[in-house]
Amino acid sequence: MHKVTKIGVLTSGGDSPGMNAAVRAVVRTGIYHGIDVYGINRGYSGMVENDIVKMESRSVANIIQRGGTILKTSRSKEFMTPEGRQKAYNNLKALGIDGLVVIGGDGSFNGAQVFSNEFDIPCIGIPGTIDKDIAGTDFTIGFDTAVNTAVEAIDKIRDTMDAHDRLFVVEVMGRDAGYIALHSGIATGAENIIVPEAKTDIEEIIKSLTEKEKRKKLVNLIVVAEGGEFGGADEVGKLIKSRIPTADVRVCILGHIQRGGSPTCFDRLIASRMGFHAVECLMLGKNNVMVGVVNNRMHYTPLNAAVKAKEKFNKDWLKIVKILAS
Repeated sequence: MHKVTKIGVLTSGGDSPGMNAAVRAVVRTGIYHGIDVYGINRGYSGMVENDIVKMESRSVANIIQRGGTILKTSRSKEFMTPEGRQKAYNNLKALGIDGLVVIGGDGSFNGAQVFSNEFDIPCIGIPGTIDKDIAGTDFTIGFDTAVNTAVEAIDKIRDTMDAHDRLFVVEVMGRDAGYIALHSGIATGAENIIVPEAKTDIEEIIKSLTEKEKRKKLVNLIVVAEGGEFGGADEVGKLIKSRIPTADVRVCILGHIQRGGSPTCFDRLIASRMGFHAVECLMLGKNNVMVGVVNNRMHYTPLNAAVKAKEKFNKDWLKIVKILAS
C-alpha cells in the first residue's frame, strides 16, 4: 500500500448529474481508510485561491440524489499559467495534501496531467461529463441522466407533433460528440439523427422528407447534436423550410435542462464505484490514471491517453437509425 495521508477532491468543467455521488464516495472511502479528505471548491479556481475545506462523513450526507455539484465548478484561466499552478501547489502543500481526485472531462484531465508532471502530486481522474466523449470508459457520469432527460422531453414533443402533423427539429447537447443525439434519437424513433462524427447527406434527408410528404406522412422527428455540421437545429430547420416550403417545421432546443436533475440509478452506481476505486488507486500508488468502467469491469487509462483519444463512434448505429425509420 502506498502511504497517502491527505487527499483533495474537486469537480471541474461542465457539471453533470452524479458528480455528488462521486464526491460522497471519495470522501467516505478516504475516511474509512483513515485518510483526511479536503473538498476543493470551484475546481482549479478554488485550488489557486485556497478555497479548500476539510470534509467529514456528514459533509456528504444526503447528496447522492442531488444533481449539480456541492463543490461547485468553474473554468480557471489562472490555473492554465505556470504561476497559477505554482500557487495551487503551494496551497495543497501547506495543507499536506499528497493526492488529488479530479472529477470532470478531458479539459480537467489535461489540467491534472500537466499539474502532476510539474509537481509531485499524484492525480486520479473520474470521468464526469454528460457527453460520453472520453476514451477508456463505456459510460461517463451524467450521460445516462442527460439522455433520459432528453428522451422524456422528446416524447412530450412527439405528442404535439402527432396532434399537429408537424416536422420537429430537436437540438440536444453535444458540441463535439453526438452520443446524446444518437441514443435519444434511437430511443424516440427519430427519422434522422445529425451528429458531428458522421457526414450528413442533407440531400438524402430532403428527398426522404419530400417523399414522405407526398405519402402524407407529415410527422417527422430530426434530432440534431448542437455541434452537427450545420451548426444546430435552427440552421437545419431553416434549410428544410427553404427546400420544402409547404412543410410545417418547428425547432426546439433542449439546452441546459439536460445537465440538471436528480441522477439516475445507473449514474449513482457508476459514480459511487468510480469514487471508491479512485481512492484505492491513490493508496496502491496507481497514479495519473482515469478510473473507468469497460464491460462492467474497472478499467484504468493513463490520464494523457484519456485526453488524447476520443471514444470511438460506432457507425453501425446510424445504419440502425436508417432502417428503423424507413
